[in-house]
Amino acid sequence: MITETIKDWCLKNSIDISEKQLSQFETYASLLKEWNEKMNLTAITDDEGIAVKHFIDSISVLKFADLRQNSRLIDIGTGAGFPGIPIKIMRPDVEITLLDSLNKRLIFLEEVCGKIGIKADIVHARAEELGQDPEYREKFDYSVSRAVANLPALCEYCIPYIKIGGIFISMKGPDAETEIETAKNAVSLLGCRIAAADELTLPDDNRRSIIQIIKTKETPKKYPRRGVKINKQPL
Repeated sequence: MITETIKDWCLKNSIDISEKQLSQFETYASLLKEWNEKMNLTAITDDEGIAVKHFIDSISVLKFADLRQNSRLIDIGTGAGFPGIPIKIMRPDVEITLLDSLNKRLIFLEEVCGKIGIKADIVHARAEELGQDPEYREKFDYSVSRAVANLPALCEYCIPYIKIGGIFISMKGPDAETEIETAKNAVSLLGCRIAAADELTLPDDNRRSIIQIIKTKETPKKYPRRGVKINKQPL
């Protein structure tokens, strides 16, 4: 069920996928269900839901964002590995960093990466703290987040990681125009501009938006602020 759903979507969207990649997704799904019995990773546990709401939703980024060969991407608030691990499965050339603040999730991610045979830098930290670390700040070609926070907050968490010319890819619900309007000030203050906003419909008829924000100048050193300020006093 999982492989057939993913294969069908890729065929319809002119995205190449190999039997090896389909097998990696199958193993990933099995591990997700197995670990979910021990810890809360996802409320979605049926095969169709995992295939559509997690895997296809994650790789839909590749339909709109033209990731450069051998580029560096950081997935901020990766949770159970979405969208970072599915992107890595589809684009093994891309160097992936998975960032999450909950250590027990990272143990799961390490097992997934080992079992499906991919390499990823798995980091335990708070996004606003690591964003001030010179080792990570403005070192990535892409940052991506599928988090549910509002776009102004996500911009402050995610934009400091990308270098000038880099792109923050925000995966949101159907109302991209409203999201973009609320984030105009944050985008400008953080040294960026909106590059693209695309909408798609998943096989379950849920609508999604993929917003791409490109960095045109350095992000001021004072950003990101502390997490409480980011959420209570959005830019």
